[in-house]
Amino acid sequence: MTGDAQMHPQSDALLDAILETLSDSKAEDVVQIDLRGKTSVCDWMVVCSGRSTRQVSAMAEHVEDMLKQEHGVLAKTEGKESGDWVLIDAGDVVVHVFRPEVREFYQLEKMWQPAGGKV
Repeated sequence: MTGDAQMHPQSDALLDAILETLSDSKAEDVVQIDLRGKTSVCDWMVVCSGRSTRQVSAMAEHVEDMLKQEHGVLAKTEGKESGDWVLIDAGDVVVHVFRPEVREFYQLEKMWQPAGGKV
């Protein structure tokens, strides 16, 4: 099974909806990482930042609400209470919403970069 050769309309639709919701919520430095064929965990990973713990938590809540209301997806969420790093697992798409300092510390995107390249 090769991820690149297959179409993933459901995960692509979820990705588009999530990116739109994050944009509406003023997410910063949004990065989408195509993981199809690289892992069985998910098809897409989205990493973004919010300016404060309040904004991070609010963005996560907006994404959660949109997934439930528009796509019938009950996403699993962790970290919303602290607002430093919120993980939203929507199945085919996993979203990480960080405060900038926390994102810089963990550098999650670098884990998925090709050797010597950018995501």
